[in-house]
Amino acid sequence: MSDYKIKSREWWVERWLELLDSYRFKKRLERARKYANEGNVLNIEFSGARVLARVKGSEPEPYQVSLSLSPFSNEDWGYLVGTLSEKAIYSAQLLAGEMPDNIEEVFIANGLNLFPFALADIHSRCSCPDKANPCKHIGAVYYDLADRFSEDPFVLFQLRGRTKEQILEALRQLRGKGVKNRRDTPSVSKRRSEDGKKTASKEQTVKTPLTLAGFWDYDEPLESSLVAIAPSPESKSILELLGNLPLPATEAAMVQQYLEIAYREVAQQAIATALNREG
Repeated sequence: MSDYKIKSREWWVERWLELLDSYRFKKRLERARKYANEGNVLNIEFSGARVLARVKGSEPEPYQVSLSLSPFSNEDWGYLVGTLSEKAIYSAQLLAGEMPDNIEEVFIANGLNLFPFALADIHSRCSCPDKANPCKHIGAVYYDLADRFSEDPFVLFQLRGRTKEQILEALRQLRGKGVKNRRDTPSVSKRRSEDGKKTASKEQTVKTPLTLAGFWDYDEPLESSLVAIAPSPESKSILELLGNLPLPATEAAMVQQYLEIAYREVAQQAIATALNREG
């Protein structure tokens, strides 16, 4: 488990933790952080947009914790995905595990907030006898979720009612419709119809000769909804698959850290380049 006191955190993780860090009962907050650091959060799973967790406390049986935010409506998500689809870089960064720096502007422009403003915005319950909310068990889950956000920013969206798969599929559909609309404007359809009538009789008697040089050429844009760009399903990174570096431990750790950053940036740039081919 990460040490929340010294770990360098991504900006969206910092924003998530700012709310809890402002909690006035610092002693309870310290115990919650300790629980998270020592692995007392036994497991976390999602039930829709709600987080369910088991936290080991002072009793033999772990306490049951639930935590959720107010999910956005289907209409809200429709507007959000529409705004996100306007810039391919949003999809590219999210797929690469990065939260776009100006992502909050997308939500604000649609009258929404991605992050909770106050502790009252977080709906949480714990089976422990402590009447305070958040108790240390709820706080530990809150801290533990920060690690999940660090690994996959889509987890934060799931708290607002949409999974990673749902968001990506909606983005693909919108981008696909955009390409289709550009292809099938009235002027283009009319021109194709007229051209087809002019060449129909010729095509009956004249066949275009095949040439090896142009066999693989394709002048039309690809249908984006048929192209899925996503990280490899392999859970291990290429560095993990290659194994330990043949260097002394200290040097190997430094090189490993450098290569991890390099591979992540290259992967992000590759996805951004691929998605930007359409705009």
